[in-house]
Amino acid sequence: MSANESPAGRQPTATYDSAFLKACRREPVPHTPVWFMRQAGRSLPEYRKVREGVPMLESCMRPELVTEITLQPVRRHDVDAAIYFSDIVVPLKAIGIDLDIKPGVGPVVERPIRTRADLAQLRDLTPEDVSYVTEAIGLLTAELGATPLIGFAGAPFTLASYLVEGGPSRTYENAKAMMYGDPELWADLLDRLAEITSAFLKVQIEAGASAVQLFDSWAGALAPTDYRRSVLPASAKVFRAVEGYGVPRIHFGVGTGELLRLMGEAGADVVGVDWRVPLDEAARRVGPGKALQGNLDPTVLFAGTEAVEAKTREVLDTAAGLEGHVFNLGHGVMPSTDPDALTRLVEYVHTQTAR
Repeated sequence: MSANESPAGRQPTATYDSAFLKACRREPVPHTPVWFMRQAGRSLPEYRKVREGVPMLESCMRPELVTEITLQPVRRHDVDAAIYFSDIVVPLKAIGIDLDIKPGVGPVVERPIRTRADLAQLRDLTPEDVSYVTEAIGLLTAELGATPLIGFAGAPFTLASYLVEGGPSRTYENAKAMMYGDPELWADLLDRLAEITSAFLKVQIEAGASAVQLFDSWAGALAPTDYRRSVLPASAKVFRAVEGYGVPRIHFGVGTGELLRLMGEAGADVVGVDWRVPLDEAARRVGPGKALQGNLDPTVLFAGTEAVEAKTREVLDTAAGLEGHVFNLGHGVMPSTDPDALTRLVEYVHTQTAR
């Protein structure tokens, strides 16, 4: 049974009636729920203190440290959901891919995947590979009580981009060259990544995560026809794999205004929207039957309280007619953001939307 389910004949779990899960299910809420992508991270001085001297990937493998970092923004900001502290390349590292997260650069892969023989690097992920995730989520759910925990993973396309390019890219020329030039190899690569991603999300849900978000961070680099043909099937496979758990499934990418309907079609219950498309227009593109998440521009938080409240009001006004709305930024919290600005933003949204 998932942390989100309320099966007939059993008492609902502590998180079931939370504002966040209600909004994901498109049910009436006491206020619009708020959480932030990258809320547990570099914007918090307490995060920098506990991470001092600890490499990123190592920090993701220490259950007590993961627990503390995940809880920090819940304590400080009173957000309506926690998001599990990790990185999208953790499952790849767990199956033996030689990679590291280099400060100021991002994930760097020692042996990029460029040929069919290279696919042998991608073995199945087992729960034992990420036992620290199960342990950390157990610690977290005991501490969080009625506050839901969001699990997450990188989507197959975004993971493939890192694996084929060997690191971050602005143009994705190697990944797109494989997608266009060897579509069978590309399809097999994404299918394997879908299996790994599905297994990673299952571990998180079975350990107690109340919802999951699939980050397709770089999908905005694709034309809709290419996304539908070459990416959507793998993302849909991930969403199908976790459908039976009954937890809300969120799908988010950056610069994906032209892909919103397709990202919903992949199987998401909630579609994340960046700041480029107003939420009412996003709802028209996505179509009925989906909640939306977003979408304040993260840079607004540098503009002062009055400007933040004015722009937040715009977001809330465009969300007024939505079936379900989870307030978030249109991308992650920027490292130099004033934490107090986030705390004030949460309080403002809660106050303005109290039913």
